[in-house]
Amino acid sequence: MAKRRRRPVQKFNRKMRTKLLVLFTVIMAGLCGMIGRLMYIEYTSGDKYEKKVLSMQSYDSKTIPYQRGDIVDSTGTVLATSVAVYNVILDCSQMTYKEEYIKPTIDALVECFPELKREDLEAYAKDKKDNKYIVLAKKLPYEEIQKFVEMQDAVDDKKKKINPNIKGVWFEKEYQRTYPYDSLAASVIGFTSSGNVGTTGIENYYDDVLNGVNGREYGYLNSDSNFEKTVIPAQDGSTLVTSIDSNIQSIVENKIKKFNEAYTDNYKVGDGSKTTAVVVMNPQNGEILAMADYPTFNLNKPRDLSELYTKKELSKMADDDQLDILNGLWQNYCVTATYEPGSVQKPFTVATGLETGTINDNMTFLCDGGEQFDRWVSCVNRNGHGIETVRKALMDSCNDALMQMSYKIGKKNFLEYQSIFGFGQKTGIDLPGEANTSSLIFNLDNIKPIDLATNVFGQNYNCTMIQMASGFSSLINGGTYYQPHVVTKITDSSGNTISTIEPKAVKRTISQSTSDQIKDYLYDVVSKGTAGIAKVDGYSMGGKTGTAQKLPRKDRKYLVSFMGFAPVENPQLLIYCIVDEPNVADQAHSYFAQDICREILEEVLPYMNIYPDEKKTGKNKGFGITGAKTQYTNHHPGKKEDDN
Repeated sequence: MAKRRRRPVQKFNRKMRTKLLVLFTVIMAGLCGMIGRLMYIEYTSGDKYEKKVLSMQSYDSKTIPYQRGDIVDSTGTVLATSVAVYNVILDCSQMTYKEEYIKPTIDALVECFPELKREDLEAYAKDKKDNKYIVLAKKLPYEEIQKFVEMQDAVDDKKKKINPNIKGVWFEKEYQRTYPYDSLAASVIGFTSSGNVGTTGIENYYDDVLNGVNGREYGYLNSDSNFEKTVIPAQDGSTLVTSIDSNIQSIVENKIKKFNEAYTDNYKVGDGSKTTAVVVMNPQNGEILAMADYPTFNLNKPRDLSELYTKKELSKMADDDQLDILNGLWQNYCVTATYEPGSVQKPFTVATGLETGTINDNMTFLCDGGEQFDRWVSCVNRNGHGIETVRKALMDSCNDALMQMSYKIGKKNFLEYQSIFGFGQKTGIDLPGEANTSSLIFNLDNIKPIDLATNVFGQNYNCTMIQMASGFSSLINGGTYYQPHVVTKITDSSGNTISTIEPKAVKRTISQSTSDQIKDYLYDVVSKGTAGIAKVDGYSMGGKTGTAQKLPRKDRKYLVSFMGFAPVENPQLLIYCIVDEPNVADQAHSYFAQDICREILEEVLPYMNIYPDEKKTGKNKGFGITGAKTQYTNHHPGKKEDDN
């Protein structure tokens, strides 16, 4: 057999080696250039191109809502809070991704949410396959979605999903503002509108503090269908601790309601008076313990007028008229309303005289029924009280004696101390809508003798309840004017204190000696004078009544009031009650306000651990706020116990 010739091995010659080297060099240079270019692009425009790439991926982003801070009373009772609620969302594109997903998902939805209709869900599956956001139900508590969640997440012993074909349903979490006690302290707390916007009350004044910052969860599905995400957690709002005591607030509101129900025709809510309002505060530091007015509203249904009007009445009422009524209900009368105060002004006048040295305890005044100016200004007793001392002038609420004091005090002193006591100025209370009364009082340029004479007993100038209560507190606490406030502390969502709001002593109004003298006078007003109805058996009390005749005077409409405090030696509580136009033929009696105050104090004083400091007599001078209207008019026919 002939041997096969071996083919000679071909060797790379110099020319071929040169070509290969050049080709390799070119390829390597190109690769290096590409790498350099990519590095340059990454350095200069990496973020821009990353966003473009991510925008072409399956991208997901959602807001993590913050929880608005709570409002609690001084004992920690929650007055306003935000609870988690859930919107049921259907991603139709996921449910219809596979045919076997549709029926199990619809079956589960219909079983867990009876309000959903199967035909509607089937229509979504048929007509809206690409819709990723269909809201099936709104604001459900967790208890109502729990069954579906458990069904969707159920696994067997091997950790395998029992219902793997339920697809495309998820729950959007948000928070809903709720008020556990409905109308309790409604005008103080206020309410929110959609989007956590505080509309009235504390909710409005401290809106920025109560609100937090939304968080964010965002990410994308990469090519391996792995979800890569980043979470920025939400920052919850701060909690407000108030000086309001829910027990005291509840007592006050119940007594106000009882009065208005007792004096209502045909048991229609809101007819007992035009307005009834009460402020209870600590005169030693300006803290508001309770603040209420009537009629009121339900914080959970602030736009519902069905408790005040029948369906027939509402149907005949224009939308603008209903809105006007609602705006009136939402106002905090104690802060926003102005009025002529009447005789509760008289202790301020006497304090001004004592402090300036223009009157003293030894002076006497002859009351002959009134004083003559360009018109006759009468006293409450048209026949005259006779000889009045300073003390007895307050006990009898004698207008004539007070007018004679005005001559001695003079307009300069009176107006100066009117300003010192805070009239004509905002108190700065941490509630919205405080009325500006600067234009509702006189000044040196426009006050006339008759204006001064009537101002000293509370007529012809306007104030607010919070002005009057704050100034009166300084009369009885030794002469310190405290800025009134309702929030005492701010805490974070974990309960840690962020800031404490200390009592703010704004100024001195009168001396300790003058304050002691005023308290002594006012003790006699309650124990021997016109304010006996307000007396709580066993407690030393001071106070002053007021009966202000409203404009126009010819209509004979009155705003009656009582300002009281206890105990006299070291006052721990001040109460101020106003009844604007009580529903009786003869309105000019402060007994209405006195009865309300007495019944409030009978429960509040023991609750506050303020112990009786006098011997009990076993006598109750009041009629009781649930008594018939005729008890007042029959017992005191035509008698005006106070001023106009």
